[in-house]
Amino acid sequence: MVAAGVPLGVLLRLCRVLLFLSQFYILSGGGSLNLEQSQPLAQSIKDPGPTRTFTVVPRAAESTDIPPYVMKCPSNGLCSRLPADCVECRTNFSCVYGKPVAFDCTVKPSVTCVDQDFKSQKNFIINMTCRFCWQLPETDYECNNYTSCMTVSCPRQRYMANCTVRDHIHCLGNRTFRKMLYCNWTGGYKWSTALALRL
Repeated sequence: MVAAGVPLGVLLRLCRVLLFLSQFYILSGGGSLNLEQSQPLAQSIKDPGPTRTFTVVPRAAESTDIPPYVMKCPSNGLCSRLPADCVECRTNFSCVYGKPVAFDCTVKPSVTCVDQDFKSQKNFIINMTCRFCWQLPETDYECNNYTSCMTVSCPRQRYMANCTVRDHIHCLGNRTFRKMLYCNWTGGYKWSTALALRL
């Protein structure tokens, strides 16, 4: 029986120390274990076995990362008015050129849009004219200007421009393409104006 004068906290610490020492004694090969049982345990502690090397593989991007296209996608707008970068459509390249065509589209992950009744929508239809992006009228895409182009020459010079379709325009194929354009502008003058000033 423990004397009444020993505090409970001291007794608990003493029990923990005794428990630790008894486990240490058993693991080191002492105690009631016989020699055959204690040797493999003691051997495994002394010799941990062949060392293994681990290659640290970087984790994939977490799902909380925001895709870059989301910055172009207005939140809770009409699905049919979303820019082409915000949707994926099942297109049919065998449609008749210049004719109206409807494609089934789905919004990309992290994009939210609504229908005409302001209800959340994921699948919708986009109506467009059947044509490839490079066949669009010049007002539907933007091209880089080549500044060292000879605008007043005969025949008129051309240059290879990099063109990109405007965000709200839907078309078939690549949205960026190369196109041969006439040298139209120099020093702020249109080609015809520059020709008239030269004469």
